[in-house]
Amino acid sequence: MTISHAVVGDGPDVLLVHAGVADARMWAGLVDELKGDHRVITVDLRGYGETPLEVGADYSDAGDLLALLDEVGATAVTAVGASYGGYVVQQAASRAPERFARLVLVCAPTDNVEPDEDLRALWTAENELIEADDIAGATDLNVRNWIGPDADDDARELLRAMQQRAFEVQIAAGDVNNEEYAIEPEKITAPVRLITGGNDYRFFADSADYLAERLPNPERVHLPWAGHLPTLERPAEALKLIS
Repeated sequence: MTISHAVVGDGPDVLLVHAGVADARMWAGLVDELKGDHRVITVDLRGYGETPLEVGADYSDAGDLLALLDEVGATAVTAVGASYGGYVVQQAASRAPERFARLVLVCAPTDNVEPDEDLRALWTAENELIEADDIAGATDLNVRNWIGPDADDDARELLRAMQQRAFEVQIAAGDVNNEEYAIEPEKITAPVRLITGGNDYRFFADSADYLAERLPNPERVHLPWAGHLPTLERPAEALKLIS
């Protein structure tokens, strides 16, 4: 299966991988800025945006990314991954480090780091709403918690639409098997910028700190103003960090 994707512009390859509460639409403003001097590749992972998720599907998000790079002939890729997208990028870069020239991980989780209690409480509340078939309530919960105070109303409504779409597709698919590749920071030889936000859950700063101690070539950037999705909160400032 080929995941839904778009390729625009000309120049060095930039791959943008969306957060788990979003889809490729989260990058729309940045794509317009980047496509003048980059070839920009955006994707919808399975169960997000325009990519379906089959009932009982057996797949790998990281495997899908690597297959897509083959399909579009992308080499020496700069990969920008937001949140869960950054987690998938780490898997792909651990499996095939030679494919990547640079990584930018924006508020991304990683393996071997424990979630903080506030994040666990959010997940519990989300699960309770989904089990009660209150998808609107679960969507509202995520919009309140996953975007920072600097986001405008348009960004919040976009997040609402993306999250609701993901819930609809993923709940309809039921249980699936998404194979996760091992994350091995020591194998990721490309420079990696690790971005976190001061208004985000502690787990993501802890994850970035963990990676910074193990990656061969890390750069740590902390944004005191940012929540979990700085590219939606202050797009102009975020562009400077990923381009």
